[in-house]
Amino acid sequence: MEEGTLPRKLDHIRVTLERPVESRHPTLLSEVRIVHQPLPELDLGEVDVSVELFGKRLRAPLMITGMTGGHPAVRGINASLARVAERLGIAIGVGSQRAAIERPEVADTFRVVREEAPTTVVVANLGAPQLALGYGLREAERAVEMVEADALAVHLNPAQEAFQVEGDTNYRGVLRAIKEIVDGLDVPVIVKETGTGLSREAVAQLRALGVECFDVSGLGGTNWVKVEVLRAQERGVRPPVEPDGFTDYWGNPTAVAVAEARVAAPDACVIASGGVRTGLDAARAIVLGADLAGVALPALRALLRGGEEALERLLRGMIDQVRVAAYLAGARSTVDLMLRPAVLGPRLAAELAWRGISWGDLVRAKIARAAALGRRV
Repeated sequence: MEEGTLPRKLDHIRVTLERPVESRHPTLLSEVRIVHQPLPELDLGEVDVSVELFGKRLRAPLMITGMTGGHPAVRGINASLARVAERLGIAIGVGSQRAAIERPEVADTFRVVREEAPTTVVVANLGAPQLALGYGLREAERAVEMVEADALAVHLNPAQEAFQVEGDTNYRGVLRAIKEIVDGLDVPVIVKETGTGLSREAVAQLRALGVECFDVSGLGGTNWVKVEVLRAQERGVRPPVEPDGFTDYWGNPTAVAVAEARVAAPDACVIASGGVRTGLDAARAIVLGADLAGVALPALRALLRGGEEALERLLRGMIDQVRVAAYLAGARSTVDLMLRPAVLGPRLAAELAWRGISWGDLVRAKIARAAALGRRV
C-alpha cells in the first residue's frame, strides 16, 4: 500500500469538515410530496418504524454509512459513531478497509466498531478499484471477519478516482470479482456508490449476479469529486482532469437513483443515501421505494462539533420525523410508508420519465418489495 493512503484518510475527514464539499445540485427528494392523510385512523404511539436488515431488527430505518477508519487518529471517531448506533438500534458501516488489509496494525480502528456496537448491524467495506487490482474472496472474508460484519459493502467510486491525484481508475474485472464474492461469502453483499448515484442499468446487472442490497449514494450530498479537487488545490497540484462542472453536476440525483434501483431490483434491499439531511428526506426516500436511509456527513459533523450527545440528538430527531411522517401519511409501519401515495414535482417526474419509469412502474416495484418482506398488500 502506498504511503499516501493513511494521510489521505485524515485529509478526507478534514476537507469534508472544513470545506464546502456538498453538491449544489439537489437530491430532488424535495420533489416528493407525501400525500397527507387528515384521518390517519391510528395513534402516533402505534407507529412502528423498525425494519429488518440482514436478519436483525433495527429500531429505525437509518444507517450511519461507511466513512472512515485505517488511521490511528480516527479510532475514537469510529468508536463514538458505533456507540450511538448501538444505543439507537440503527445500522452502521465502516470506511474502506483496504488500509487494514494491507497494514494489520490499523485494523483496530475498524474492529472497535463491533466492540462498541455488539448487537446492531455492522457493514464491512472494500473498494471496487481494489477488486480490479486483485482483491477477491480472501480479502472480502478478512474484511468481514475484522469487524464481525453482518454484510459487506463494495463501494463504487469511479468519479472520485478519476479526479484523485492518486486515483485508481481501472474498473476492468470488477463485475467478475463481485460475482466471486457474492457466491463465496457467508454474508450478503451490498453494492454502494459514493455520491454520484447508482443507475438502473448497474443495479440490474448486479442483481443478476446475486447482489441483495444497493446503497444508491446519489448526487446532492457530499461530492467526492469536489473533495479530491480541493485536496489537489491545497497541495498545489493539478487534478488529473480539469473539473469544471463535474464538481457539482455529475451524477444521478438521490431521488432518481432510489426509484431506478427499486424498479431494477423490486425484491432487493435499497438504502437511500446521498444528501439525506432530515427525517423527512428519509421518509420521502422510503415512499420512493427505499427500505432505509443512510447518513454520513451530518453524523460526522455533529459528532466532531458536539460530541456523542449532539450526534444522538441529530439522529433521534430524524427518527422522530420519520415516525411523524408515517403517522401523517396513515402508515403503521415502515413498509406501509413505502406504499403510501405521493405527488412528484416536475423535475423529478421528468427525469424519471426520460429514464422510462412511470409512477405505476414504481408502485408495482414497491408492492413486489412489500411482498418479498412478507407484507400482504
